[in-house]
Amino acid sequence: MLLLSLAMRLTKLNAPLPKLHAAATVALACSLAYPWSALNAETVAGNVILTPVTEKPVIPQSTVDDELRNLLKNHIQKADSFTDRFDAEAWLMLMDGRLARYIKSPDERLALLRLVHREATSAGVKPELVLAVIETESHFDRFAISPVGAMGIMQIMPFWKNEIGRPDDNLIDTATNLRYGCIILKHYIDIADGRLAEALARYNGSYGSYRYSAKVMDAWDRWR
Repeated sequence: MLLLSLAMRLTKLNAPLPKLHAAATVALACSLAYPWSALNAETVAGNVILTPVTEKPVIPQSTVDDELRNLLKNHIQKADSFTDRFDAEAWLMLMDGRLARYIKSPDERLALLRLVHREATSAGVKPELVLAVIETESHFDRFAISPVGAMGIMQIMPFWKNEIGRPDDNLIDTATNLRYGCIILKHYIDIADGRLAEALARYNGSYGSYRYSAKVMDAWDRWR
């Protein structure tokens, strides 16, 4: 059901979307190959290992999660996520100061923060967690491309475009990339029953290892 919902949201978008991250695909396959023991945020934070995560091979498209494919297809674009101007200004000002180390232009920072908040809120994910994932995945470089072909700010694998019938989506486009990434991240959080360590490992394609999860949660502490 989650995939169906996700897929319907993206199909109704008029704007081109960025290419999806390899992590989503790899995570699905890895979940079948490795056993997982539940791990909470405290446990991970207490054993943080900030070493680079080994790139995982791209999993054949035949293993793609049908539910996630459908969720991406049907994700509907929503209006601005802020309902209160004061809350919006307070959050944007706080996050803007933290984002300045990565993006020099104030206009670019605020534009990105609005997009992150909108897409994260729309997908049901905490915006600060999404910022932590972005910091870990691309350091806010929307042109980033990994050795396995993952693209954009949230490192989305291009094959997802064909999986959901949107081959012309531009994964380098920030709004599109965020749309894909937030939906995929939410999907993994749901199937992990809220266990962030597991969900993050699935997103990154390192299911069975805690290194990536620990790195993201360490970054999350700086954003929240």
